[in-house]
Amino acid sequence: MTGTPSSVEHLSVVMTTETADDVTQTTVTSSASDGMEFYFQCAVVVIGVVGTATNALILYGFVASKQHKKHVLIFHQNVIDLFSSLLLVITYALKLGNIYLTGLGGYWLCMLLLSESSLWFGITASKTNLMVVTIERYLKVVHPVWSKKKLRNWMLYSAMAVVWISAFIHIYALTFATSDVVDGVCYAFVFWKSPGYQLAYGIWSFLSFYLIVLILFIFCYWRILVAVRRQAKVMAGHSAAGPSTSQTQTHQIQTSIIKTMLLVSALFAISDLPVQIYGQLLTADMNLTLFLSGYYAVLFISFLYICTNPFIYATKFDPVKDVLLRLIPCNKSPELAVASVEMAGPHTSGKLMWQSHK
Repeated sequence: MTGTPSSVEHLSVVMTTETADDVTQTTVTSSASDGMEFYFQCAVVVIGVVGTATNALILYGFVASKQHKKHVLIFHQNVIDLFSSLLLVITYALKLGNIYLTGLGGYWLCMLLLSESSLWFGITASKTNLMVVTIERYLKVVHPVWSKKKLRNWMLYSAMAVVWISAFIHIYALTFATSDVVDGVCYAFVFWKSPGYQLAYGIWSFLSFYLIVLILFIFCYWRILVAVRRQAKVMAGHSAAGPSTSQTQTHQIQTSIIKTMLLVSALFAISDLPVQIYGQLLTADMNLTLFLSGYYAVLFISFLYICTNPFIYATKFDPVKDVLLRLIPCNKSPELAVASVEMAGPHTSGKLMWQSHK
């Protein structure tokens, strides 16, 4: 989940604003390096293709392991990432075509795709859903009794609907208010009523979609880790009495989920920081000259997050990892793996047999 539209303003546009008689006029001139822009767009298309393939594979792992029903919000997170990856490919493939925009069709193509609004719609939804997942994990781990009594499936599905609706309203309202077609070219998120409006939005965007999100992650996962450590000590204290296999397995799955979402959240915080800093510098001073290569670098890091997430699910979320490992032709079959581990001892054998039948 990455930066917001205000933080990825096109450097191919140089804005000069003059105010006379309370009327703001905006002059747009082109100053982009076509060569650098072409190679960047090609790289982004590659990222999108990889992200689409890997996210689709992880979704298959969720369904095959039947975890999509047990962890609805995490599955939903992956669906949003797949949606964003597809839009990344479509948007930047169209940009490579250098389409000259005319008429009503050109205007809508600009508003819906070339402005990157649909892409940022998905990315914004991904950010919001990541917050919802974090809150859900917090309630289930830190307040398990309350969550079992109060947390219902209709609440989760309602939260998923709010994620899409809020992102849709935010992004498309912003797009239609600040984007337009000039001389056949789509200019996105550059036509603001005044620099003050842009600055205010930039500050609000940074607070709402980065700082508050980061604070939420730190607070919730800190409390979650404390609760998990406490549970581990309780289980260790009862080990002499022989804890049940089901309790051990439940604890292992819960720990796997927490590790997965903690890494996903940390990756978001790291990958989104450069583009957020860039956006704040740009909105603070419209005449600030920044290197085009710097713009492409921070945007590349931001987009890279989309196709990196699936690798975390594949390596840290055990139920999905087990399904994906069985897809590898050279990997041992579950039966052979169980037989080989049985030779190592009954405890290990039982654990692996449970994993192979999940």
